[in-house]
Formats: sequence, structure tokens, C-alpha cells
Amino acid sequence: MDRVALSNDVTLSRLIYGMWRLGDDDDHGPQHVRAKIDACLDQGITTMDQADIYGGYMAEEILGNALTPALRERIEIVTKCDIIAPVGRHAGARVKHYDTSRAHIFGAVDQSLRLMKTDYIDVLLIHRPDPLMNHDETGAALDALVAAGKVRAVGVSNFRPWDWTLLQSAMKTPLATNQIEISLLEHGALTNGDIAFLQERRIPPMAWSPLGGGSLFFDTQHAALLSALKAVGADHGTDETAAAIAWLLAHPARIMPVLGTNNLDRIARIGDAAKIDMDRETWFELYTHALGEEVP
Repeated sequence: MDRVALSNDVTLSRLIYGMWRLGDDDDHGPQHVRAKIDACLDQGITTMDQADIYGGYMAEEILGNALTPALRERIEIVTKCDIIAPVGRHAGARVKHYDTSRAHIFGAVDQSLRLMKTDYIDVLLIHRPDPLMNHDETGAALDALVAAGKVRAVGVSNFRPWDWTLLQSAMKTPLATNQIEISLLEHGALTNGDIAFLQERRIPPMAWSPLGGGSLFFDTQHAALLSALKAVGADHGTDETAAAIAWLLAHPARIMPVLGTNNLDRIARIGDAAKIDMDRETWFELYTHALGEEVP
């Protein structure tokens, strides 16, 4: 499995296992969770994507219950904070909102460390842009977490270029990544400046919902695209899911897709995307189907 360097001492697997659905599985037991991680490790997928809010603020604890010290050292953990929704430990909140204050970020990180039974987080992301963000306070908080060794690298999620530059302007630590929605069904980032901004700075982006939330395979309006994906997958001895992910892997920005499923068989096939070396015409053929018309 190809690896991507976020900094001098933090590298991630090119494909990332997303744990946002971990709490949806009927089996939350440590042995079953370890089976999922083992299926990833067998393919060289070492990076696990979390967030404090996942599973109603329960997914981090489910992961922590499964981790042993030896297993922790074999993986990288990405997690996120700043969303406060009126569920779980924030059930008393009057309204869903964001909090990028120093106190909240510090508290969220300490909670994440405790729940996941780890001394450090490999990558901490600010989950959503906060309209009330005091960039000086937020930036200093992130710098302090890195300096304290609680976090090895920091980044953001769902930020636009101007959100990125605002926060980075108040930081000593370079922001390492931006996790944004990118897929064949949500490809605006490729042309609206989001990917170009990161690519220019050689910042590898993460892609959440890289399969379009599953609608790519179940919505009849995407039938032509799905048929083309199946053909590409078959040509490489794999399937349409691998082809859709390979489309992202072909981009020179070194996009890191984040894939989440609770099905062990599907987890075991995540790495199939790396088997497809997609040429330019095939890439544009799929893009044309996604656009619904040829490029201008």
C-alpha cells in the first residue's frame, strides 16, 4: 500500500478506513472491531479515521475498547472535534453548533485520548469551519497540542481555501491536510479551487464519502456511470467500487479516500482500488458520465 507523508514524522496509508459507522454495527465487541482492523492491516491500510461525534460520541470508545498497546503502535488514528450536537455527552445542548475555543478543543482531545486509550493522536482535524472561530485562539490551541505531544499533526475538514489561510495565519505548525467531500458524484472540488489550492501547496487531501454515500450504486440516474465503472473494474479483475476509488487515486493531488463499511468482506477488498492504474482517457470517460455531458 502506497503511503503519504503529511510531515517529516507522520505518514498515512493512501487508503484510509473510516469508522463513522462503527457504532451502527450490531457487534461492538473488541474482537469484532479488531477483526476489521486486521482486515485493513492485511492490505497495508494502517490509518483509521475517527471523530468525537461519530456514533453519537460513542465510536472512539468502541475503538478504544478494541485497542491493545501493540495494535495501537501499528495504526495511525485521525480524529476530529468542534461539532456539538444534542446527543450523547452533549445531550443538553440547545442547538447543534461548532466550538473552536481553546477550552473545548483541549477538553475534546483529552476525552478522545481517554476513550481511545492512547497517549497521542496522530492527526487532529477541526471538523467544520466555525463562523465564530477566533483564529488566534484556535491556532494557538492547536500549536500547543502539538508542542505537548498530545497530537502529532493537525489539519482541518470541510474548510474552503479562505478558512484554511485564516487559521494557518495564526499558527506555527503547518496544517497537514483538509478532509473534504470528493467523489464521482461530488466532484466540484476538482474545479472550484479547493483541490488546486491544496495541490499548489503540496498538501494531500482526504476524501470523505468517496462513493457518494452509496447512491452511486443504487440510484438509477447513475446507471451509465455504474455500467462504465463495472467495465473498468472487470478489466482489472475487480469491481465497480474499486474503479470509483481508483478514479480518485489517479489524481496528482494524491487524494486519500476514506472508506467506511462494517462488512468484513468489503473491508478486505478496499485495497483492490490500488490494483487499477487508470489512464487519462478512462478517467475522462468516467468524468464525462459523472457530468452527464462531454467536457467543454
